[in-house]
Amino acid sequence: MTTLRPDLDPELRELLADMPLMSQLSAEVLAQLRQYPSPPVESLLAHRRVDRREVTVPAKDGASIALSVFSPAHTDGAAAAPCVYWMHGGGMVMGDRFSQIDIPLEWLDEFGAVVVSVDYRLAPEATGTALVDDCYQGLLWIAEHSEELGIDPARIVVAGASAGGGLAAGTALLARDLGTPAIAAQVLICPMLDHRNSSTSSRQYSGVPGVWTREMNEFGWHAVLGDLADGEVSPYVSPALAEDLSGLPTAYIDTGSAEVFRDEDTDYATRVWAAGGQAELHVWAGGFHGFDALYPQAHISATARRTRTDWLARLLSRNGTV
Repeated sequence: MTTLRPDLDPELRELLADMPLMSQLSAEVLAQLRQYPSPPVESLLAHRRVDRREVTVPAKDGASIALSVFSPAHTDGAAAAPCVYWMHGGGMVMGDRFSQIDIPLEWLDEFGAVVVSVDYRLAPEATGTALVDDCYQGLLWIAEHSEELGIDPARIVVAGASAGGGLAAGTALLARDLGTPAIAAQVLICPMLDHRNSSTSSRQYSGVPGVWTREMNEFGWHAVLGDLADGEVSPYVSPALAEDLSGLPTAYIDTGSAEVFRDEDTDYATRVWAAGGQAELHVWAGGFHGFDALYPQAHISATARRTRTDWLARLLSRNGTV
């Protein structure tokens, strides 16, 4: 029986026609994809007045985690700035700290935010909680160095796309459960939240080429978790497993109607509300996975990005001067 799927946004469909798509990932294909790094970040910084700093912080096991810090230039004497802590996408198996970095750099432009991006270790070389632990260690470093970085510790926002959105959610859960540091908000962009891969939207995007399919998702989760049974999987890795979603920082969650993560993302927002928390949810009609990162020039992408930025402006203005 043919699986019915929501139609793609017409403009996105036209743009996507020129993109090579696949339905599955393998170790061999992953090795090839990893040979293509993110576009040079220098091209994004060329027209901006930004100070860039590279630091390393120790992981729980002693490994080195690279962080890139982007700060508005010449802010001596300025009020403490908000901070966006960025976790990149890539299915937990690819990408680096410069992947999708154009998204948080827009918030540096808009709000004078300090942007910190983390090079968490990737699966299958790193497994289990190592990826989210790396992200949490970076968050601790930001909080401990907030004065040095010119950051307002009351306005630290964790944010990420796809796998990075899932890791941002897991980092927020860790910070809540460990009692530190304080997080003002979480921005979860088409987040990868549920290793079970069993939702209706997951099944809708199976067996067909796409930007991210059920089969590719299964590959990414297996790379992180191996053959762990559901009961052995940490909710910090697969946040949809968390039984208690109370006490979390306010969340912005967005996704597309035509993507594999649609249902787990909408379910997560629903469960935040059920726990008495606050979340703003947007499901962009006709959006495929990562549409606004891949094609920011599309009308629906510009609308999604502007809506996200407007929400963040309201949040930051409530917590302090933007």
